[in-house]
Amino acid sequence: MDIKLLTVRSEIAAGTRGAGMGIDALIVASLDQKSTFFRDHQVQNIDDVNNILFTNNNFPSAKHIDGVLTMLRRVCNATASTLEKNITPIVLAGDHSTAAGTISGIKKAHPNKRLGVIWIDAHADFHSPFTTPSGNMHGMPLAMVSHIDNKEEAVNTPSDETLELWEDIKNVGTEDKKIEPSDVVFIGVRDTEQPENSILNRHNITNITVKEVRELGALNTAQKALDQLSECDMIYISFDVDSMDPSISKGTGTPVANGLSVEEARIINTTLVKDPKVVCWEMVEVNPTLDQNNIMANNAFNILTDTVDSIKTSHTELA
Repeated sequence: MDIKLLTVRSEIAAGTRGAGMGIDALIVASLDQKSTFFRDHQVQNIDDVNNILFTNNNFPSAKHIDGVLTMLRRVCNATASTLEKNITPIVLAGDHSTAAGTISGIKKAHPNKRLGVIWIDAHADFHSPFTTPSGNMHGMPLAMVSHIDNKEEAVNTPSDETLELWEDIKNVGTEDKKIEPSDVVFIGVRDTEQPENSILNRHNITNITVKEVRELGALNTAQKALDQLSECDMIYISFDVDSMDPSISKGTGTPVANGLSVEEARIINTTLVKDPKVVCWEMVEVNPTLDQNNIMANNAFNILTDTVDSIKTSHTELA
């Protein structure tokens, strides 16, 4: 089967600088390991707008939302174009906001199919400009694609211009919402705020905690997540490296204690992608500026290569 790597060096939605360098850290890891991975696969670099960081932010409740909108459109179009050519996109991104562009691209390519999302992360990423405590939009991608404003628990009063851009973001790719919140399964989420907890409870969203991963085992965890989405036509997997424990490496912008081990993350991802419904896999938030000896990128690169090998092997067996 054909694979294309979509590389997105955007970091405008993160609160800590450096995630835009994550792809290059992965490339360095591949060179250190004498791997030809980035030579062996087609790569499409998606232009970023990181220069916006040199300008004043005019949107305190949705920082750099104008640039985020630009990036989501670019990622959406690249993802949709890849899928329309029957090529599987593997997205390597900086900050997690651009995952909304990936999801929008999947729905643009397959508007009539029901999409399930497996979100492997320390964070729920269901904030909106109304509820965010920081204004950092890498905490908002799932709200973007499910059209959840959560005004009931608003702590901010976004400007009219912010809200206009927020509506534009929700309409990237298709005007309808891309996913139902109940079609999201979390793995490893452990750092949430009350507005997000309300969404999880309201929509009965499954969160397989790290404790449950240990009890079930990584293989059974992956199967449980897939079983939860059995009625979906396609599945997208988003792997944020901060789902892993900071004892592995602090090379990510928002590390949270009590996370997955590298081996648990590897087994979960390589097992999930064997499911024939999986149409796209994404990895985000490697930040080498917060790391030592590129440890996070080396671990992430090993997970990346094993996951891609698993996709290829499973599709070959199905052919």
